[in-house]
Amino acid sequence: MSVAKAWTLLLVAGLFEIAWALGLKYSEGFSRLWPSVVVVVAAAASFWLLAIAMRVLQAGTAYAVWTGIGAAGTALLGIALLGESASTARLLCIALIVAGVLGLKVTAGE
Repeated sequence: MSVAKAWTLLLVAGLFEIAWALGLKYSEGFSRLWPSVVVVVAAAASFWLLAIAMRVLQAGTAYAVWTGIGAAGTALLGIALLGESASTARLLCIALIVAGVLGLKVTAGE
């Protein structure tokens, strides 16, 4: 597998991480069936794609980028969909996560 394909799979894995993290909120503690099903399926897809990407990418870089995509994406969608705080400090912290993810991608050396 090419490095470019591995990065693409890692990005998709991060998107699935956002889906299962938000799904946890909507599942209301796994008390609602369909949101709970989405959580399980998205989590399985996310872990599976991460594992495949790690065949090529450095483990530390891949894991940090995956969690960064999930953390920043979930925080941004929490603001957009759930009415969570969009304070300047919070947005700055999300920007720092994004900067860190981009920095790891640029310096990965793969």
